[in-house]
Amino acid sequence: MSRCEPKSQYSMSFTTGGLFYNESLLIVDEYFVTTDWDLTRKSVFTKNSIQSRTESSVKRRIREICSRLKLLSEQQLSLIKNGSRQEQQYLLWLAICKRYVFIHDFAVEVIREKFLRMDLFLTLQEYNTFFAAKAGWHDELEQLQPSTHAKLRQVLFKMLRETEILSDAMVIIPALLTPELAQTIVTENPELLRVFPISDMDIQAWLK
Repeated sequence: MSRCEPKSQYSMSFTTGGLFYNESLLIVDEYFVTTDWDLTRKSVFTKNSIQSRTESSVKRRIREICSRLKLLSEQQLSLIKNGSRQEQQYLLWLAICKRYVFIHDFAVEVIREKFLRMDLFLTLQEYNTFFAAKAGWHDELEQLQPSTHAKLRQVLFKMLRETEILSDAMVIIPALLTPELAQTIVTENPELLRVFPISDMDIQAWLK
């Protein structure tokens, strides 16, 4: 865990949904038609591509998904469009980690560190300990209601299972990045590889 925390606030607006796998694929397809995120949002909403109970929840989902996807490179978006399901899942996880620094830090400081120690069983208490440590630096975490905190934890673990980084039995699953996927990440920022449970040896191999 870092000794000096960033002063910027954590965004904690991931209280609904999860990975949004199917919805994300629809939106990526539409993006490659419009090549503009504002037009993509409007088009997906107009076509009623995303199903939800209310109009407001549809808009909220579309806005949330686009806020993640727009952080990916064109090369990464293209791989979501044309890649395998596993590549797609990993890239959606990458987008989440880029959108939410809190999730990024949990992936790097807890999940990957446990993986490197070959300690593969992840507990809810480890999440709670991480959250409490971060709350010491981030007032916005201390101000969350207990119900919101519980919901955030539930959604995060759902994302991990949907990405297949975490099994239903709470076991960390080693990430199997393809060379093409790894290269899209290295081209942008090699440090982003650390959001996946992969070894230092693998990272060094992809940097060559």
